[in-house]
Amino acid sequence: MDLGAFSVSLTVRDIEASRAFYEKLGFSALGGDPSQNWLILKNGDHVIGLFQGMFEKNMLTFNPGWNQNAGPLDSFTDVRELQRELKANGVEFVTEADESGSGPAHFVVLDPDGNPVLVDQHV
Repeated sequence: MDLGAFSVSLTVRDIEASRAFYEKLGFSALGGDPSQNWLILKNGDHVIGLFQGMFEKNMLTFNPGWNQNAGPLDSFTDVRELQRELKANGVEFVTEADESGSGPAHFVVLDPDGNPVLVDQHV
């Protein structure tokens, strides 16, 4: 199962303070909009998202259709197909993608310890 590009999405109290901290660790902005309280940072192949006031817990994030530079892939498994496969394997969902749609969609599942896993397709 190919879930797409991987990143860690961090819930932060102060996006500018977090940005400054991660820049000291060698990360630089890849995308996002700090005025909207979100920013994507990259260091090599490592990607983190900083999100202020958007969700309660840090989460693992996968982006079907994207490479690690947030560029579109020519071929990928659609988020709805991933959702169908996970349902067939007995995975329970917190939120589901509309299986009748196409294009951007997302779903959220929880791991056994309650950690959210977001599969978020932007293409």
